Amino acid sequence: MTNALDAPDTPAGPGCPVTAAELPALRRRTSAVLIASQILGGLGVPIGIALAPVLATEVSGSETLSGLAPTASVTGTALLSLPLAALMTSRGRRPGLVLAYLIGALGAGLVVLATVVGSFPLLLLGMAGFGAGSSANLQARFAAADLAEPDRRGRAISTVIWATTIGSVLGPNIAAPAGHVFRGTSISETAGPFLMAAAIFLLAAVVVGLLLRPDPLLTARALAPQDGQSAGGRSLRAGLAAVRASPMARLALLTVAVSHTAMVSIMVMTPVHLGHHGADLQLIGLVISGHIAGMYAFSPVMGWLSDRFGRLAVIGLAAGLLSCAALLAGTAGPSHNQTAAGLFVLGLGWSAGLVSGSALLTDSVPQPTRAAVQGLSDLTMNTAAGIGGAVAGVIVSQASYGWLNAVGACLLLPMAALALRRALTRPAAA
Repeated sequence: MTNALDAPDTPAGPGCPVTAAELPALRRRTSAVLIASQILGGLGVPIGIALAPVLATEVSGSETLSGLAPTASVTGTALLSLPLAALMTSRGRRPGLVLAYLIGALGAGLVVLATVVGSFPLLLLGMAGFGAGSSANLQARFAAADLAEPDRRGRAISTVIWATTIGSVLGPNIAAPAGHVFRGTSISETAGPFLMAAAIFLLAAVVVGLLLRPDPLLTARALAPQDGQSAGGRSLRAGLAAVRASPMARLALLTVAVSHTAMVSIMVMTPVHLGHHGADLQLIGLVISGHIAGMYAFSPVMGWLSDRFGRLAVIGLAAGLLSCAALLAGTAGPSHNQTAAGLFVLGLGWSAGLVSGSALLTDSVPQPTRAAVQGLSDLTMNTAAGIGGAVAGVIVSQASYGWLNAVGACLLLPMAALALRRALTRPAAA
């Protein structure tokens, strides 16, 4: 069944905030607002990625616990996924994104307070709230897909992901200068950048709250056929049923979960590994910046490949890139250059998996259930990554960083096998 998104010349239905003729301009406006918010979010989130393990070691006094801080952030992202999805399902994208950025700002403030009072539990609570910033950045990719034509969803998703590049590359590298501002105060140089992140999240909330109008999800619903548009059809339970009913949706869910888990598990322990081999905070920031550039800068390429050659082909590419990254990083030893190369390729693999998996997930379920399914996707991927991040610290402390990469590569086998099976049995499905 087609709708106004599939056929742009079809008049919009009664009560729709835009006509079909106005859709192209609305798509551009929505994309511009989401890009602006992603740039801001991209400045804030990587500060936690780069500094959380180091800060956890400082506060707890134990390297074994270093992986718990980034894990708390990922866990917070996961725990907030369903409540935010429920809010977006009932009220639209805008209130959900605004709330996520506000919670992220509060979490960043708690992180700073935790370092001042020396409380590791408070630090973990703050990092969990900080993870809401990641929730907003992740959900923005689906907001970009709400109004996109079906054959351009991959590119719509990837454009918003790409926008994160600007802030994400700058974020870790301005962490050190931002920290120097607090030299000689009760706030450590490692914690100081989190205050900057709080201000950035607040600004992102203002941008989305004022400018993301009309709401893209509510507009997409108004343009869609009214069949199945009941509140029950948009519930989280209905979303779960939609995933169970679609083999392709299950593959998409597995793809984003495995790609994210492999990336997070390896990435969160890389600063600790680099520190073992003499890297200072500036070098760690550069390596993480390169990794984040791999994650976001080439996402338009992944989106184009996904639309041009199919979602399954790019899922296969993701498995290959992530495996190569694990080999490079896992065998790098004291070579900072090889570790940096491995982290860059790790980012590319994550980008391929997230873009293709997100597009396939959106393709595979009915429009009324999409917001719920997308929230379920973020819950699944971040829960899995949270577990992976926690286990990563134990693996590194008890075995080695090389073994961590080997385990990460093994996680890719089910995803690659299922994608190959779907490609062989339904070569034209994606």
